[in-house]
Amino acid sequence: MTTLPSIALPTADGTLTQHTMSSPRLVTLPSGRLTARTVLAAPHTVVDARATYTPGELPPVDWDATIAYRELLWSHGLGVAEAMDTSERGPWGLRWPQAQELIERSLAAAGRHDGLVLCGAGTDQLTDARPSLAGITEAYLEQLEFVQSRGGGAIIRASHALHRVARSTEDYLQVYDAVLDAVSQPCVVHWLGEVFDPDLRGYWGTTDLDETARVLTDLAERHASRLRGIKVSILDQRREEAFRRGLPEGVQVLTGDDHNYPALLAGDGTHHSDGLLGIFTSLAPVASAALQALEAGDPATFRAELDATLPLAATMFEVPAASYKTGVVFLAWLGGHQDAFRMVSGREGARSLQHLSELFAHADRLGLFPDPELAAHRMRSFLATSGVEQSSLARAS
Repeated sequence: MTTLPSIALPTADGTLTQHTMSSPRLVTLPSGRLTARTVLAAPHTVVDARATYTPGELPPVDWDATIAYRELLWSHGLGVAEAMDTSERGPWGLRWPQAQELIERSLAAAGRHDGLVLCGAGTDQLTDARPSLAGITEAYLEQLEFVQSRGGGAIIRASHALHRVARSTEDYLQVYDAVLDAVSQPCVVHWLGEVFDPDLRGYWGTTDLDETARVLTDLAERHASRLRGIKVSILDQRREEAFRRGLPEGVQVLTGDDHNYPALLAGDGTHHSDGLLGIFTSLAPVASAALQALEAGDPATFRAELDATLPLAATMFEVPAASYKTGVVFLAWLGGHQDAFRMVSGREGARSLQHLSELFAHADRLGLFPDPELAAHRMRSFLATSGVEQSSLARAS
């Protein structure tokens, strides 16, 4: 029997504790897409850390590793939500030209693997700080047309430009009504709460989440035939459950609740949420096993599998929740899916050493590292560059 390695990990009180690596989880891949729930993972973008680039510019993308990660998700029966926040799309990360290339490459790969892909369409190509509502609508329509012309379904992303200039709920609805009228296949509208993006406080014209739910329900009723669903990212299980009960038939909630997804996906016997989750990017083997159990008529195993992942999710999405992307990239590096712990935005330091150490331990207990020796080696290297030497292992307890 192979002896699994041990590693000294820092603890919150400044001491070290010994962690013995777990065996990797045995993975049974499904024969195709899993359908008991529609679940999409929002994957990251892999940086080519060896490439040379000018400071201030975005580092080049390692396209082979980026697409290989999407192929991994499809092989587990999951869908992909492309060019969303986890890809580091935004002012500190991928701009619209890079997002276009990511979308094109992902859709092409999906065609080779029968993979489900929905792609983010927003307004981030705008350069005017205060565009008109008509200009914002045109920006949305440009991105929507790009996605649809390449055979992709769209996720209508929240617009910072719209939030800056909108003065009322009616301003938001003017734009969204026009965009949804142009949809050629059912799309997803993203309800992105301030817990994930504080700059969007008051989006939809109100800070009252119950009023926001009413606005979006009315929007869904007007455009039910053009909507696949509403992605709900507010981290409020009770409100999400109430919201999904009021939506018209055929319009589904795709939960973005990375704390309460087991209960929301399981449902209450009458209604359930589907999923569009950043956490499933890191949990593909467990998520796949859970969904396979649900398809086999075993909801107890489904819940047990997902409930076991909650400690990892709670750590990854600690306040500020938007920094979860650092953890996604960190675990992908430890898992051997990329060569370096580097991010498009350069925000590798957004999480503390203690946070990343806890994330490593949670992931390992779930058996998420295909090669424990490699994961331990990389974690030791990371700790060493952070001032934690493994010579202290003998004194760890």
